[in-house]
Amino acid sequence: MKFDSLNYRYPSRRSVVYGKNGMVCTSQPLAAQAGLDILKKGGNAIDAIISNATCMTVLEPTVNGMGSDVFALYWDAKSKRLYGLNGSGYAPAAMTLEAMKAKGYDKIPDRGWDAVTVPGAPSAWAELHKRFGKLAFADLFESAISYADNGYPVHPIVGLLWERAVKVFAPYKDKPEFQPYYETFMKNGAPAIGSLVKLPYHAKALKELAVTNCESYYRGKIAQAIDEFAKKTGGLMRAEDLAKYKAEWVEPIHINYHGYDVCEIPPNGHGIVALMTLNIIDKMALQGASHDDEATVHKQLEALKQAFIDGQTYVADARSMKRVKIEYLLSDAYAQKRCSEIRETALTPKPVNPDCGGTVYMCAADGEGNMISYIQSNYKGFGSGIVIPGYGISLNDRACGFELNPDSDNCLAPGKKPYHTIIPGFLVKDGKALGPFGVMGGYMQPQGHVQVMMNMIDFGMNPQEALDAPRWQWVGGKKVEIEKGFKQEIVEALKERGHEIKVEEDFTSFGRGQIIIRDEEGVLTGATEPRTDGCVASW
Repeated sequence: MKFDSLNYRYPSRRSVVYGKNGMVCTSQPLAAQAGLDILKKGGNAIDAIISNATCMTVLEPTVNGMGSDVFALYWDAKSKRLYGLNGSGYAPAAMTLEAMKAKGYDKIPDRGWDAVTVPGAPSAWAELHKRFGKLAFADLFESAISYADNGYPVHPIVGLLWERAVKVFAPYKDKPEFQPYYETFMKNGAPAIGSLVKLPYHAKALKELAVTNCESYYRGKIAQAIDEFAKKTGGLMRAEDLAKYKAEWVEPIHINYHGYDVCEIPPNGHGIVALMTLNIIDKMALQGASHDDEATVHKQLEALKQAFIDGQTYVADARSMKRVKIEYLLSDAYAQKRCSEIRETALTPKPVNPDCGGTVYMCAADGEGNMISYIQSNYKGFGSGIVIPGYGISLNDRACGFELNPDSDNCLAPGKKPYHTIIPGFLVKDGKALGPFGVMGGYMQPQGHVQVMMNMIDFGMNPQEALDAPRWQWVGGKKVEIEKGFKQEIVEALKERGHEIKVEEDFTSFGRGQIIIRDEEGVLTGATEPRTDGCVASW
C-alpha cells in the first residue's frame, strides 16, 4: 500500500510511526510501552497484546475490565493464515425471556446484574496464549500488576470519561449491588487528570489469573466470588455458567474491496455491517471521488443505512440466524439489490440509535510478521456497574444487546450470545497480510471501519491521515452527526439532499482507532487517534 507519509490534510499533532522489529498501538501510552517491553524480551505479537490488554483493565477501567468480552483476528506468519477468536459471552442459564418479562422489562437495562453476560476476556487471553504465545503466561501480567499496585497517573481522555461516569451512576449510588463499584472506582469521586490512581483489588485478581492461567475465573476462587456476590445481591450468574465457558476459534469473514480483502469476525459481531456497506459502495460509481465531497458522503451514508437496517434485523448469535444466511448478506446479489434502492436524496430507514460505548482497540506486530487486531470492551462506560468485591472485576453490560421480542433471531435465551458491537478488522492483499485496523466505539465501529478503509484504499491517505480525517456517524432516521472538520459547504449540500445534519463538538462520539501496515520489506507503519490518548510504541 503506497501513501505519502509527509501529507496530512487534516489537523493532527501526529505523524505515522515506523518500526521494524515490533510495534504496539493502543489508546493508552503506558499499555503500549508494556506491550513493546514484551516484544523486546523475545515475546511475539500475541504475548504483547495480552500484556497490553491486561494493562488496559487497569489503565482504562472506564471502558473495559476483567469482566469484558474480546474479539481478535490473528495473522500467523508461519502458516500465512488469518485466525479469528470470539471471546464474547452468553446469557446465564437463569436469564430467560420469561424471567425478564416477569421483572417488567420491555428491554434489558444498561446497568445492574440483569445486563451481565458471562465475560470472555480472561478465557480469550488464555486461548490466544495456549495456541500462539511464546513467553510464560504469568510474565505477561507483570506490568498490569505493577500499575495496579504502585499506581499510575490518569491520562486526559480517561479522566474525562471517569468524570462523566459520576453522573451516569448517581442513580445507583445507594443500591447494595453497586457498592463495590463505588469502593473500587469512586471512593473519593472521579480522580483528576494527572493524579495518581492505585487499584489494589485489580492487582489481587490479576495475580490470581496469572498463576492459574485464568482458570480461577471460570472454575476457581474468582468464579466462586462471582457466584457468591450474585446470590447475595440478586444476580442471575452462577458458577455453573462460568464453568461451561470457553472462548471459541472462528473462521473470519471477508469481502474483496477494490483489490483488498477486508476481514472481520463473523456474527454475533456486527463487523459484517462494515463489509455489507463496502460491498454496496463497490456497486456505485465512485471514480474520482474524494473524502471532501458531499456526493461521496451521501453515498457512504445511504449504503451504511441499508447495511445497518439489515444488520439490526438479522445479525445474532450465528447459531440463531435462521431467516438470512451470512453468505447472502455478503453476496453481490444482496449488494446490487441494496445499491439499486439508493437515491440522490436521503432515505428514512428504521433507526438504530447508535451509542459510542466503552471499548478499547489495540493492535500489535512482531518482527517475524505475526500481527493481531484485538478489541476488548465492557460495552457502555464501566459496563453494568457490577464489580466483584475484593477483586475489582467490573462486569460487562452486554445482555442489553439482546432483544425481548420472541420473533427476533436476537431474542434473549440462556446460553445464547447477544448482538455484539466490538469488531477488530484486518487487511489482506493478494494473500499477504497488510495489517490490523480498528475503530472502537459501539455502533460507530462499522461506520468507522468503512470510512477509514475508504480513506486509505480509495482516497490514498496514509494511516495517520486516514484516522485524522473528520468523520460522520448516522444516528437514526435521517439524522447524521459530523465532526466540525468538514467544510460548511459540505454540510449545506447534505442538508439539501434531506439529511438532518448536526455538527458535533464532542469528538469522543466518533470512535478511536489504531492501524498497523506492514510492507514487503517488513517495515511497520503505525498510526493512532488524535481523539484519544493513543500511542504507537515501535522498535
